[in-house]
Amino acid sequence: MKTFIKISLIITAFCLSGNMKAQTTFGHIQNQIPRDQRGINQFDVKKDSVAFKGLSIDLGAAFALQFQGLNSFNDQKDLPATIVGYKLNNLSNNLNLPTANMTLGAQLFDGVRVNLDLYLAARHHNETWVKGGYLQIDKLDFIRKDFLADVMKYATIKIGQMENNYGDAHFRRSDNGNALANPFIESNIMDSFTTEPGIEVYYNRSGWVSMLGITNSKLNQNVGEYIAKSVTVAAPNPNTTVSPTILAKLGYDKQIDKDLRVRLTASLYHCANTSGNLYSSDRAGSHYYYVMSHAAYANGAAPVTNNMTTDLAANPTTGRFNPGFGNWSTNIMINPFVKYQGLEFFGTLEFASGGDKAGVDDKRTVNQYTGDVVYRFGSNEKFYVGGRYGTVSGKLANADTKAVTVNRLETSLGWFMTKNIVSKLAYVNQEYKDYAQFTGTTPNDLYGGSFKGLMFEAVITF
Repeated sequence: MKTFIKISLIITAFCLSGNMKAQTTFGHIQNQIPRDQRGINQFDVKKDSVAFKGLSIDLGAAFALQFQGLNSFNDQKDLPATIVGYKLNNLSNNLNLPTANMTLGAQLFDGVRVNLDLYLAARHHNETWVKGGYLQIDKLDFIRKDFLADVMKYATIKIGQMENNYGDAHFRRSDNGNALANPFIESNIMDSFTTEPGIEVYYNRSGWVSMLGITNSKLNQNVGEYIAKSVTVAAPNPNTTVSPTILAKLGYDKQIDKDLRVRLTASLYHCANTSGNLYSSDRAGSHYYYVMSHAAYANGAAPVTNNMTTDLAANPTTGRFNPGFGNWSTNIMINPFVKYQGLEFFGTLEFASGGDKAGVDDKRTVNQYTGDVVYRFGSNEKFYVGGRYGTVSGKLANADTKAVTVNRLETSLGWFMTKNIVSKLAYVNQEYKDYAQFTGTTPNDLYGGSFKGLMFEAVITF
């Protein structure tokens, strides 16, 4: 609450400054993708013709609330006598924790703006939490009028600790309260998302899309010396350093005629010595709350806590899959997108490889294939109906005899009440295949697991 009051005071000061200085405006921002319905299916960065009229302040927010009616199941039965009281949590049909985001920004100079994103309330972090921020440069006139104007007509530079632009799927994912662009309730099963400090340089011209970036590979920043873990039989090759992450994207995006748009991109995320994980860096959490979680039980003399209610932030990624790579990671994502009148298709083909686990360099690969079809209709495409099917398959460790598989089917109906408000009704059915019955002596919640049911979500974004 104190943080929110401070933010409010800052905004008030900006607004008062606008009353005192004629050159200060509110909401007059260049080269920004709209946060409302107009921003759907706008990827990467954009150039527009908004004129610079001096310092301008930007303020936005997003709110999401779900009514969840999901049930979880697995095949655990006839457990050893030492395991007493094991069962999955029964989930009631009720409201989830409401989530909220805030965006603060400013147009600082012609072609130069700054953006700051915050989580005001999230499943994983219930307190106000900074997601990230960046400086976006679309002109170099602060150096000299029309400096490299012919290049900057097509180029953009982003610098900061920001949502890194790997693939196109993250533009359609639900990011805490910011869920308006997602036709469904959740994101991909293997959800790629991270915020690492670095720089991204874009050059988009004549339909061609390109980006090259580099980060320091760290989610949480510090300047302490990196101390390698001790060599063990189980982990013989611990990292001795953290390497930069290399990002790249290349593709083509063309509005063929008034009815048909075609886009195809390929993206790379590579880190030779990783300190984080592309699939475990989301500080908001899944919108499928507490599915496949167990109640408190006894395992011999050891009590096992309920992994739903240990604390509010416990087990925040239920329903997602994390490959858990260790020493290094190379990830390739291909995204086709076709929109013909109101009918659109978006696909994800992802090939993720990495060190088997911390200290073990052996390559392990997990593949993800997802496709969704959405039909938008009505005036201004205010209604839609859609379906998505996704599958992830790969070994959890190279020593495993079998790969595990996670399949998800989701259908959705949506209504844009206004360009800033959308309501969704969705059905989901997710299944877990070939998971081991035990992890050591601990029952595996995902053994023969599945969850299914209905969800309703309301989203407000401005």
